[in-house]
Amino acid sequence: MTDNSEIETLNAICKQAKTSGKLSGENINKLYELFGQRFTKALDTLKENRVKKYFFKPSMRIVWIVVGRERDYLIMPEAEFCTCDDFYFRVLDKKVHMCYHLFAQKIAQNLNWFELINTGDENYNMLMDEWKKATL
Repeated sequence: MTDNSEIETLNAICKQAKTSGKLSGENINKLYELFGQRFTKALDTLKENRVKKYFFKPSMRIVWIVVGRERDYLIMPEAEFCTCDDFYFRVLDKKVHMCYHLFAQKIAQNLNWFELINTGDENYNMLMDEWKKATL
């Protein structure tokens, strides 16, 4: 199980990355030591440009999506919530603190390493219906 010191380390590394604009080799090693495969999967997700930030206008609503292997996953960073099975079966059971989709989004947001998709509010309900339907 991930403890709070690991999450504090992740947050500190994200803060450093945001300031410097990159993840240092030392921090990459630290993250791998702490999170193992979850970090590797998150890094692959970033390299494959699968983190999407939808910006809806004129409401200025923001929705984060991670394109997963099976489907698109809705991410709510403030709530540390993801619609993936790993979240439901391991995060909610407190076996791990976060799924790799949340991990990838957190790094992406701090490093501006995501695809920004600007769209109109007229698409919001249709897209949300699609993303929510995938979780049923």
